[in-house]
Amino acid sequence: RGEAFDAGLRRYMLSIYNYMASGVLLSGLVALVFATSGLAVAVFGTPLRWLVVLAPLAFVMVMSFGLNRLSSTALKALFWAFSAVMGMSLSSLFFVYTGPSIAATFFATAGAFAGLSLFGYTTGKNLSAMGSFMIMGLFGIIIASLINLWLASPGLAWGISFLGVLIFAGLTAYDTQRLKEQYAYVAGPDYADKVVVMGALSLYLDFVNMFTS
Repeated sequence: RGEAFDAGLRRYMLSIYNYMASGVLLSGLVALVFATSGLAVAVFGTPLRWLVVLAPLAFVMVMSFGLNRLSSTALKALFWAFSAVMGMSLSSLFFVYTGPSIAATFFATAGAFAGLSLFGYTTGKNLSAMGSFMIMGLFGIIIASLINLWLASPGLAWGISFLGVLIFAGLTAYDTQRLKEQYAYVAGPDYADKVVVMGALSLYLDFVNMFTS
């Protein structure tokens, strides 16, 4: 029975990582095509840029609040749509940074994410307290970011980015442990599929936010 549980846990976590990695890959491809085709310049030069920037948040809210009402197929479709729209939003990075610097940052983030997620999966220490602290810190940097829209302080922006890296690094380890422990309470194959997609969304957001920070 223990071996069957461990095998099921591995399949469950592998499914989450596969969805998360596929979502990141889709976002990267969309960002690259959107930027190099000139569509990003055309869109971000108009009020449509706010639609592109805010649409990912709308998808996250629909998926989170509609989890119990949505079918697993609909939830998966929303995840792929979210990943594509997020790629459009991330295409603005190509206005500021060079391709090699973006690639170097991506691979550095991927290496850090892999190490932190492995730590969260294997550690015997309960990370709940750290996770709660990191979530409070997340709200703090969101508020600071909104304030800095008016202040436009380079020093504050640097501090927000620095704290963002630390916070999302901690959340990566915490979310991995949370998803691992959640496996024991998943009921039914349909709900298990939903948990996999939402787990992938959590790790996707940790990765992308750590990358942008």
